[in-house]
Amino acid sequence: MTKTEPWRSLPPTVADVMEAELDAITDEILATIAVEVPEYARPLEGSFGRGVRTGVTEALGQFVDLIRSPSGARGQGREVYVALGRGELRQGRTLDALQSAYRVGARVAWRRTADAARRAGLDAEVLSLLAEAIFAYIEELSADSVEGYAEARSRLEGERRRRQQELVMSMLRDPPAEEADVRAAAAAVGWRIPQSAAALACPEEEAGRIAARLPADVLTATIEQEGCAVIPDPDGPGRPAQITAALTGRRVALGPAVPVAELAQSWSLAQATLRAAEAGAVGTASDADAPLRADDVLVDLMLFEAGTLADRLAARRLGPLEGLTPKARRRMEETALAYVREAGNAAAMARALDLHPQTVRYRLGRLRDLLGEQLEDPDARLELELALRAAQSRRARLDPPPR
Repeated sequence: MTKTEPWRSLPPTVADVMEAELDAITDEILATIAVEVPEYARPLEGSFGRGVRTGVTEALGQFVDLIRSPSGARGQGREVYVALGRGELRQGRTLDALQSAYRVGARVAWRRTADAARRAGLDAEVLSLLAEAIFAYIEELSADSVEGYAEARSRLEGERRRRQQELVMSMLRDPPAEEADVRAAAAAVGWRIPQSAAALACPEEEAGRIAARLPADVLTATIEQEGCAVIPDPDGPGRPAQITAALTGRRVALGPAVPVAELAQSWSLAQATLRAAEAGAVGTASDADAPLRADDVLVDLMLFEAGTLADRLAARRLGPLEGLTPKARRRMEETALAYVREAGNAAAMARALDLHPQTVRYRLGRLRDLLGEQLEDPDARLELELALRAAQSRRARLDPPPR
């Protein structure tokens, strides 16, 4: 106990010696702080002056009381220094100035008290212990202020997160919140409402790390156990490159840029894209060269969301391929997809499939035998392409390529 609270070993006479000097020590500490700590170099007036003077007076008075009553505790006295820490945060300062003021106070208090103690005939051992006690005591005051500062910052950050969550939720409602309510919520967190914004979806556990990589004006929240970010002006000058750099290789899906009043649509598409990516139906949603954007995968996304309808289309249009071996069926599906994409141009199909034109012509003949008239009918070709893309997506989910 005496190692961490050395004042407990001081003789009570030290309190008497120090008490006689309290007013002079207080005045010198305040004057020295004003000279040596720039942030406090102003007249000690109003609430600021009262706070500083109270802090110095209470510190010296408590120290004297602790010497007189070694078994006593600081009790309510520590709240003064916890409050000083909170006050520094409210003033927009770091703790550097307050810590400097504490060091000034310790130095002045030790010098004035040591001079008085020598005049009173106290021996060198007591003086050494007194020095240790003063600086250990100041460390406790400093720790109290650190606690107050951290507590206030945590409360402030918690309040900001709560308000940010409320703002994001108000913009994602369908129908959206009233414009006046959104503006009030935005003002509460100091957020400028942009012309357009995009919603980003990510796993909840990734949200904090992803938010740290995004620009400072991005809002983040947790919506139904999913991470959500609202990115202002995603198509503005320099923004696409900035967003891509921040999100490459992350498990995210980005909805389209829309007016803020339509943000719920962007969020819905971002969520659907993330679901599809995690199922292997689109993109990869991780380790990608660029973030997965909903606008780039709309057809695949539609097929994934359609589910049963896509399966029905596949059964209707690809039924003639059922009798083939898996390998032959896959070749025919690849050939059919190239056919509808290249409008039946054999040379273009050969390039797309990286095959010899003669091989493609052979496959085309076989394909016509199997699929017949649907290759010529526009509506049938559309359904065929959708069915083929759905089959391709399903195959990717069931048999992903080696990594």
